[in-house]
Amino acid sequence: MRVFGEIAGIPEGSEFESRPDLSHYGIHRPLQAGISGSQVEGADSIVLSGGYEDDKDYGNVIIYTGHGGRSQVTGFQVADQQLSHQNLALTLSCQRGLPVRVIRGHRHKSEFSPVQGYRYDGLYRVESYWRERGLSGYFVWRFRLIKIENSVKVTGVEEEQPIYGKSKRIETTIQRIIRSTELSAYVKTMYNFQCQVCMVEISTNIGFYAEAAHIQPLGEPHNGPDTIENILCLCPNHHVMLDFGGFGIEDDLTLIGIKGKLYKKPKHIIGQTFLQYHREHFVINNW
Repeated sequence: MRVFGEIAGIPEGSEFESRPDLSHYGIHRPLQAGISGSQVEGADSIVLSGGYEDDKDYGNVIIYTGHGGRSQVTGFQVADQQLSHQNLALTLSCQRGLPVRVIRGHRHKSEFSPVQGYRYDGLYRVESYWRERGLSGYFVWRFRLIKIENSVKVTGVEEEQPIYGKSKRIETTIQRIIRSTELSAYVKTMYNFQCQVCMVEISTNIGFYAEAAHIQPLGEPHNGPDTIENILCLCPNHHVMLDFGGFGIEDDLTLIGIKGKLYKKPKHIIGQTFLQYHREHFVINNW
C-alpha cells in the first residue's frame, strides 16, 4: 500500500546512508527514480539529488523538475519531457492535495542539503505545475512544492473507515499573495457573475457566485500582474480547468481543448500576452 504522509517512527530530520536505506524504511521506495508514485494514485515522495539542472531549492519552497529526457551519460536534458508516468503522479498529488515526502541528498547542490547521505526533510504540498523550456532548450515539467509546517497523518490508498468526532485543529502560519478584491469584484460585476466560458450563473442564498481567475498566475515563478487585463470571470469548474490547463484561449478568444469562444464585454480588454503565456505553459492541446 502506498503511504501518503509521514512514515511512523521516521521523524523529520532523519538521516540515511543510501538509497537502499530510504527504500527499506519506506521513505522513498524507488532505488533510482527521483519520483515515487503512479499515474493512478499520485506521488508520495521525491528525492533531490542533483540530477536535473533546472531544479531550484529555496528551503521551504522548491521548484522541482519532472522526470524524463535526461542523458544518462552527460546528465543534460536531451529531449522534451512528457506529462506521463511519474510526472503525471505529481500532478495528481497537486490536484488531490496529497502530501509529498521530500528527501535531500548530498549531491543536490543546495545550502539545505546534507553533507553526506540523505535526509528526510518533511512534507510538502504540490502547489502548481507547468511546462517551460529548461536551461538546455528542451521543454520540462516544473512543480512548485511548499513546505507543510505541521505533520500530516499517515494515509494510504486503502483506509479503514474513520471514527467520526471533532476534527483536530492546529494553528498554522501561511503566506498568501495579496490580491485586489476591488479588481476581482469589478470584473465579476461586469459580467453579472456569469462564467465567460459557459455563461452559467450560480445562485446562492446570498446572491450569485463566480470566481476571478488570473490567466497568467500571480507570484513566483509566473509573476502575472493583478490587473483587469489578466482577470476572467469564471465558474468554479472552469476556473480549475484554466488553472490546470484543461483549456486555453486563442488571441481571437476561440477556446482550445473545449468547444466554444470566450465571451467578452467590449470594455473588458484582455491581454494577449497573458493568453500566450497560459497557452505556452499550461495547455497540452496547444503543443
